[in-house]
Amino acid sequence: MKINIINKSKHQLPGYETEASAGMDLRADLTAEITLKPLERKLIATGIFIELPIGYEAQIRPRSGLAYKFGISIVNSPGTIDADYRGEIKVLLVNLSNDIFAINDGDRIAQMVIAKHEKAEWQQVEVLSDTQRGAGGYGHTGVK
Repeated sequence: MKINIINKSKHQLPGYETEASAGMDLRADLTAEITLKPLERKLIATGIFIELPIGYEAQIRPRSGLAYKFGISIVNSPGTIDADYRGEIKVLLVNLSNDIFAINDGDRIAQMVIAKHEKAEWQQVEVLSDTQRGAGGYGHTGVK
């Protein structure tokens, strides 16, 4: 699938690190280092603008290595870039660790997955079909 992209950053286009990767790494496009204090969140620029076809979204997800090693995640994970959005892709990072975290120009800060989606059409009914789970909600199946 081909997607129109404008790259106003000084970095390479988002890319897949391996042949089987689902997500493309997004890089920070900064003029100076940004620090995230514990529990602080900041919007980080990427310099990337895309034009998705209708019926697709770009999901912005945390990088597992940053989450595991440094406690860095995305506040609204996954973030959604809609097909009609034409602004710069920015990533809302949060520091969930107890340590200050530095973000430098060119750092890989998130991953982007292009996903097809469907449009729902609501059909109002009086009763929903029965299932084994039924209305069982959070934690109803236990932990073992």
